[in-house]
Amino acid sequence: MTEKVEKSTSAKMRSETFVTASNASVEQLYDASYLLSHSEFLHELGNPGQFPFTRGVHPSMYRSQFWTMRQYAGFATAEDSNARYRYLLEQGQTGLSVAFDLPTQIGYDSDSEQAAGEVGKVGVAIDTLADMEILLKGIPLEKISTSMTINASASVLLAMYIAVGEKQGISPDKLRGTIQNDILKEYIARGTYIFPPRPSMRLITDIFAYCKKEVPQWNTISISGYHIREAGSTAAEEVGFTLANGIAYVQAAIDAGLDVDDFAPRLSFFFNAFTDLLEEVGKFRAARRLWAKIMRDRFGAKNPKSWMLRFHTQTAGSTLTAQQPDNNIVRVTIQALAAVLGGTQSLHTNSKDEALALPSEESARIALRTQQIIAHESGVAETVDPLAGSYYVEATTDRIEREAADLIQKIDALGGVIPAIEQGFIQASIQRSAYTYQKDIESEKRIIVGVNKFTIAEPAPKGLLRISRTVEENQIRKLREVRASRDAVRLNAALTNLKSAAQSDANLMPHILEAVRAYGSVGEICNTLRAVFGEYKENVIL
Repeated sequence: MTEKVEKSTSAKMRSETFVTASNASVEQLYDASYLLSHSEFLHELGNPGQFPFTRGVHPSMYRSQFWTMRQYAGFATAEDSNARYRYLLEQGQTGLSVAFDLPTQIGYDSDSEQAAGEVGKVGVAIDTLADMEILLKGIPLEKISTSMTINASASVLLAMYIAVGEKQGISPDKLRGTIQNDILKEYIARGTYIFPPRPSMRLITDIFAYCKKEVPQWNTISISGYHIREAGSTAAEEVGFTLANGIAYVQAAIDAGLDVDDFAPRLSFFFNAFTDLLEEVGKFRAARRLWAKIMRDRFGAKNPKSWMLRFHTQTAGSTLTAQQPDNNIVRVTIQALAAVLGGTQSLHTNSKDEALALPSEESARIALRTQQIIAHESGVAETVDPLAGSYYVEATTDRIEREAADLIQKIDALGGVIPAIEQGFIQASIQRSAYTYQKDIESEKRIIVGVNKFTIAEPAPKGLLRISRTVEENQIRKLREVRASRDAVRLNAALTNLKSAAQSDANLMPHILEAVRAYGSVGEICNTLRAVFGEYKENVIL
């Protein structure tokens, strides 16, 4: 009896309250009384592959096919990145995931004044079709699915991908992949925007319409909660704000004259995987269920594929620590396991050294091996939704769905996502959550191993990937060589036609594609659109 009392006292001393990574309270015990008090539970749970898809979008899930194993990669030059892609494919990666440098992301050429010091630093530098040809050299585009993390300049990079396919003799209808193309989260959490919201939304719906006819296997948007979570949101905020953005894209496409079932099956999502394993599993399940209801009941979609929330997951970069970087291997393993248990369709696992530098070849291989060990050795892929029926997981799924739905209602009351952004509602919510999380770390209410507890004296890390200063000089030289050798008359005509189309309501994708085929640069094409659309300036809310 004494021993039991002592253990109970010890447990009470460990913490006065127990909370998730999102600061949601956790009860000591979840039991069958939860089922009795939630009569809708079994109906909401459903079967995998059936509405509301709580348990997964496919009946057999990973018994039929593993998730696509993508390793997000891109650095320095197209040649360097191509070598990394080919290495990862040789190591068993099953899909490409391209990271672009900041100038490419915000529509500047490598020789632009605004690009100085950033060329090739956080991704690959792509200026013209010539770079994209090198980037994808020797990679069979008809066999590989490619994800490109690109937003404001997504239309240009997609056009380059299509043009490379043409040069390889592959018609656009055979290409498979995804562009992120999610501009709303840039205004909310990330900042790599170019144009104001309304012309940006036009570009997105133009891509929807163009790909429906010309590139039907392409996922035209990956609506991203990842960056919302990286900015500091809770799990419920990640779901609520992401699905609210999704609602805005669907409505914009309908307003542009598209039928919901013509484009909704090609929508995809992109979520974060944090280290709080069970909360994350509930988050993925809740997102799937809530989106199914939104698409069927709010938008009247008839095609069951329009109801499915298919998503890519990346492990949480913001949880990686520069201190004791080997600990990050463990964090990433837990996060990857959460994504798989939550039913992801595609997964990127971060490398252990990413808090210090771009990942080395060795650390990228370890990150890929993490996925392969989960797939082939852990047993969690042998049955569908193995945690279903867990009292705690089901309670967490319900809680996150309820909290996310409440956030969507608040955004609707403000007039939708764009007014909510303009009024600072979404940004302020994320900032409050981020502040609470950071305060808990600094007060040691939340333990981060190796950072605020269990610290050690560490030597300077070795073997980090460094980008040479010559990368920028060489990239500028290559760009100028392309400019000198291309057909200037053809390019000028293409850019003139693009500008005229931007001033009308014509679909811009054919005109962007023609400018790309004429070896127009990312900067030249985006500057043509800047002249018509203007640039977005953030409204700082104090």
